[in-house]
Amino acid sequence: MDSDFPLLSVFLYMLWFFCFVLWLFLLFAVVTDVFRSHDLSGWAKAGWTALILVLPLVGVLAYLIIRGTSMHERQARQAASAADLWRAEVRSAAGRPSTADELSRLADLRDHGVISENEFEREKTKILA
Repeated sequence: MDSDFPLLSVFLYMLWFFCFVLWLFLLFAVVTDVFRSHDLSGWAKAGWTALILVLPLVGVLAYLIIRGTSMHERQARQAASAADLWRAEVRSAAGRPSTADELSRLADLRDHGVISENEFEREKTKILA
């Protein structure tokens, strides 16, 4: 078969490789979900892990059938939590004035006579430190 249809052989090897990568992705996704599940006890996590290790195909399919919907919900909650954390970090970073802005504000205060030259230098040292 290899010598008669080399293009078919390449296609079949690529198909098998794709299926293998898909299987690894699914296996790691299920094992990761088992350990990230807060609603499973330690014994339940151990049981699912043992089933997946002993009978991988049966274990993964059983997990997807029994807990597939909640797996998606947990993943969506985790993504939303990470997005909220990122937004909060961006907001806090955007709320902080930059060093140049603070120095400009201090220079304006000094120029308008609100603070003295000594106070300006002291605050400038704090900002740059």
